[in-house]
Amino acid sequence: MIRATSFNGKTVAVFGLGSSGIASARSLLAGGATVAAWDDGEAGRSAAAREGVPLVDLAKADWSQFSALVLAPGVPLTHPEPHWTVRKAQDSGVEIIGDLEIFARERAAHAPDAPFIGITGTNGKSTTTALIAHILRHAGRDVQLGGNIGRAVLTLDDPAPERFHVIELSSFQIDLTPTLKPTIGVMLNVTPDHLDRHGTIENYAAVKERLVDGAEVAAVGLDDEFGLAMLQRRIQKAPAIAFSAEKSIAPGYSLLDDTIICSNREALAVKLASLGGIATLRGKHNAQNALAAIAAVRECLNWIGQSSELDWQGALSSFPGLPHRMEEIGRIGNVLFVNDSKATNADSTEKALLSFPRDVFWIVGGKPKAGGISALEKYFGGVAKAYLIGESSEDFAQTLDGKVTFERSGTLDAAVAAAARDAKASAGAEPVVLLSPACASYDQFRNFEVRGDAFRKLVEALPGVAMRGAK
Repeated sequence: MIRATSFNGKTVAVFGLGSSGIASARSLLAGGATVAAWDDGEAGRSAAAREGVPLVDLAKADWSQFSALVLAPGVPLTHPEPHWTVRKAQDSGVEIIGDLEIFARERAAHAPDAPFIGITGTNGKSTTTALIAHILRHAGRDVQLGGNIGRAVLTLDDPAPERFHVIELSSFQIDLTPTLKPTIGVMLNVTPDHLDRHGTIENYAAVKERLVDGAEVAAVGLDDEFGLAMLQRRIQKAPAIAFSAEKSIAPGYSLLDDTIICSNREALAVKLASLGGIATLRGKHNAQNALAAIAAVRECLNWIGQSSELDWQGALSSFPGLPHRMEEIGRIGNVLFVNDSKATNADSTEKALLSFPRDVFWIVGGKPKAGGISALEKYFGGVAKAYLIGESSEDFAQTLDGKVTFERSGTLDAAVAAAARDAKASAGAEPVVLLSPACASYDQFRNFEVRGDAFRKLVEALPGVAMRGAK
């Protein structure tokens, strides 16, 4: 655990008692602060009490005593309107921060040169974060992985000169981290998302750009207009490196066929690794993730004065991928089963349909997002049949009508059985049963992980299946 020594002797309010909120409270207590923690839900308060976190009803508290409010990232800061604790803090002149800000202050105070790679972007940040950590571990480095992926940042080990913190950051977390200064700040891409929390895509992109602005070296993807504009602003004032999966660039990181290359200003290129045949890095979106990961690791090692000559090919080829993100989980003969439960919107599902362009038996649906799946129409030609589940079924049936053969399966178990039956009867070379819902899960499942685990169990129960990784 990282102790919040920078708050020693201060009184701090903590609101939102999920994993990061409880970790913040425990870190503050261990660092010598007095904590007043609260949550609107009884479950959060009970969980905190079991961890020995002091509970104080912040609606009745004297806010003049607080030096800071540590807000959970899921609590609205600005849109659609500030949470009541935010208004109370603002009215009392109390600074509002998140757990990443505590981490940033502890690093600045005790180990300012400790390597810290921060990763953000609308899509791909979890895969990129996990891949960066994997590359560094493959090279024998001490790595701490967390933030918006895995463990809450304050439950990790302390920053140290030979320890790499690889931290995924959502826009909500960046918004609560005013002194964010990573060694390397990775910006992958910006597409519309979380506009209910940021108001406009311009506001959303501006929050993301704070990671670029604060980094000692920025690594920025050029494959959308926001990234290009961020890089152009950044290179006027501080070190930056670019990467692109769509065009050759110099200087920067790009693709030559399926090979990652790094070019200098004279366009002299060094071949680093090939993505060919790596199932866990299939598709153009994963090429961008791999480019970003290699760029981040190489630039970080160069910045801190360590050799950047690593076994890049071995690291990429051994990457296990992430659960629930285009995860190849098993086969029945030539039929491949892919768990892409993390695809909770059409933009994410687009990546899967691009990666599997034909003979797709597509399980889709759930709690629909704005726009539904109409943006995916140009990929419908590769879908052999769709199996509609959940609340979105009727809306999606209208979108697919006359364009894709479909059936209303209703539930995931019915969809898996029907898709497996039809895929096995297909004449395709490698039919794919793809769970890529393009929807939130919570009409039928608590979260996308539970949905993905249910899919795995259903596939595992099919006769004749060989599960990936099974002995």
